[in-house]
Amino acid sequence: MSTSATVDRAFRSALYDTGDDTLDTGASLLAADPAADAEVARRGEDLVASAWQRGWQPADVVRVVRRELDETHARLAGSLIRAQALRDGRVRGARWQAQVAGLPTSEAAARADRFSCATAVLELYRLLLRLPALEPLDEAAGAGEPPGGRERKPESRILGRIRALLAKAEATGFPEEAEALSAKAQELMARHSVDEALLAARAAVTEGPDAVRIGVDPPYEQAKAVLLDAVAAANHCRAVWNEAFGFSTVVGFASDLEAVELLYTSLLVQATGAMTRAEAAQRAGGRKRTKTFRQSFLAAYAHRVGVRLAAAAAEVPVGEDLLPVLASREVAVGERMDRLFPETTTTRLRGVSDAAGWEEGSRAADAAQVRGRKRLP
Repeated sequence: MSTSATVDRAFRSALYDTGDDTLDTGASLLAADPAADAEVARRGEDLVASAWQRGWQPADVVRVVRRELDETHARLAGSLIRAQALRDGRVRGARWQAQVAGLPTSEAAARADRFSCATAVLELYRLLLRLPALEPLDEAAGAGEPPGGRERKPESRILGRIRALLAKAEATGFPEEAEALSAKAQELMARHSVDEALLAARAAVTEGPDAVRIGVDPPYEQAKAVLLDAVAAANHCRAVWNEAFGFSTVVGFASDLEAVELLYTSLLVQATGAMTRAEAAQRAGGRKRTKTFRQSFLAAYAHRVGVRLAAAAAEVPVGEDLLPVLASREVAVGERMDRLFPETTTTRLRGVSDAAGWEEGSRAADAAQVRGRKRLP
């Protein structure tokens, strides 16, 4: 039997039937024929390329592989995507390239057990084959711009300052210091957004809004999605959560999207630390806390942070000459969102029933408040 025929038979058995016995049959065929490895890898790269045509991006694929399978499969997927990128003739944007560079990788050939390796590969290919179509984020690609997102401009000095402030807020053990640092970061974000809009207006830049997917990982992903939505809204963006695949799509102008990613990550780190400390205090008081406590904590944190983010953004002065520019950008974001998601639904936040968790979460959000402060005289 030729190598190609071996692979055909293994794939027919393992990929198009979902039983464990058919998977074992396919893995046995591949394990017995080392000459088939190159053909298996080539077909895997074709599956990856097909996923790109259905709207997926590198980080999305690895994220869903982790959710549905495990880290071994995620590393296999990362290696496969990197290999496909080397022979991909399409020009990819900086965001796409950054996703590829950050992927986990695995040397499958280093595994001693060929049957186990073949089984993992076929399990991964089963998943890739069944990935549904997603909303295409590369709207600009049809106009001749690079797919995978527009080219990023070099990070501005102010974004570097914001990144440094948030890193300090995450690292400090003093709530008052974290509050001040986070407040300054949001103030800079709001001013940066206004400055970018003003520069675009003066330069007559017609570039429209972008869209990115940001992972929303379990556990407590509902509350985390609410937090991301609050951060997006405060920074002139809009977010839609995809519960099934563990991400939110955020639409906005490039500088605002970077701010959203920075602040969401930082607030999530701060929330996790605060929740751990709150649970320790509850246990010290003799009260056992559960998943409901943590869900309620994060829900309250997300709600309270959203209120304070909105207040901080509203305090940044905007000249009357810039109001029409900001309004037009808001309309552009809304139109892009409507094109991507003509139909959306709402969902009820579940598991928010622990009063102590809600109280502690609100308190933690107050400690991490991001409302700008008045200057000292």
